[in-house]
Amino acid sequence: MARTSGRSVVDAFRIVEGRTSVLPMLAPEPVPEVAALATRIETPCGQGRMVWRSFGDGPPLVLLHGGTGSWRHWALNVIPLARRFRVLAADLPGLGESALPPEGATPRTVGEIVAAGIETILGDARYDLMGFSFGALISSQVAVVHGARVRSWTVVGPASLGLARHGTVLEKVRSKSGEERRAANRANLAKFMFADAAAIDERAVAIQDWNTVHARFKSKGFAGTSDVRDAIASVPARVSAIWGARDVTASPTLEARLDVLRTVRPEVGIIVIPDAGHWVSYEAAAAFNAAAIELIGGN
Repeated sequence: MARTSGRSVVDAFRIVEGRTSVLPMLAPEPVPEVAALATRIETPCGQGRMVWRSFGDGPPLVLLHGGTGSWRHWALNVIPLARRFRVLAADLPGLGESALPPEGATPRTVGEIVAAGIETILGDARYDLMGFSFGALISSQVAVVHGARVRSWTVVGPASLGLARHGTVLEKVRSKSGEERRAANRANLAKFMFADAAAIDERAVAIQDWNTVHARFKSKGFAGTSDVRDAIASVPARVSAIWGARDVTASPTLEARLDVLRTVRPEVGIIVIPDAGHWVSYEAAAAFNAAAIELIGGN
C-alpha cells in the first residue's frame, strides 16, 4: 500500500476501506506456519468483507477473538482443536483483516453480521461457539440470533456480566517503532493479557503488534453491559466458561463472576486454569485446549 507522509495507520485504513474488501498487511504475518494451514473465506460486512480462517474437517466450531485482536488470538489452539472440529476462526468486523461494520455499530449489529457470515459458510448446520473477552460479548449476540442452532456456547474471560470491570492503562504503540515499540507491546501483554511476564515470547509480542496496528473498531466501551449474563440466562445452548485464575479483568474477585454465571445458569460448566491470565488460550495453551474439548464434549 502506498503510504503518504504524515498519515497515520488509521488514516491509511480509511483510504483503503472504501476501495477494497482486502485490507493491507501493515506488519508481517506473526504466525505464518499456522496461517499457511488455513482456508481463507470471506463473507459480507458493511461495505466490504469479513474474513474467516477454516481449519480441519469435523463438527463446526466457531471461534471469536478478543478486542483489538484477530483470529491470531487462537494461534496455539486452532490446530489442536482442528483434530476434532472444523474450526472457523473469524476476524471480527473492524478488526484484523475484516472491514468495518456500518456506522453506529453495537454488539447486536456486529453479532448479526457474524451470524449471517456463519449462515453463509455453514448453511443451517448446528455448530459449537466460543468467544474470548470481547468475542464472548459478540458470541452472546450470535447465540441469541441463532438460538437452537448453537449446540454449545463457551465464554472465555468474558466481561459484560453486569459487574464493574478493572481498568488498565496501556502503553501507546502506534506512534513508536523498533525496540521501543516491542517494549510497549510486551508491557501491554504483561499488564493485561498474561499472569506471568516470563511467559511472554516473541511470537506473542508479534501477534500483539499485528493485532494492534490492524484494529479500527473500539470495543472497550461495551464491557460494562450485562449482555453476556442476559444471554446465558436465556439461550438454549449448553453454556460453559473458561477463565485464567489470575485474569486481571476479573479483578478484584473472579469468584463474583463465577457466582453470576451460577446464579443465572446453575448447570453451567466452569474450568478455571491455574496461574494463567486473561489470554489463557495462549499462556496455558495445552490446558486450555484440553478444557475446551472437555467442555464442548468432543462431539
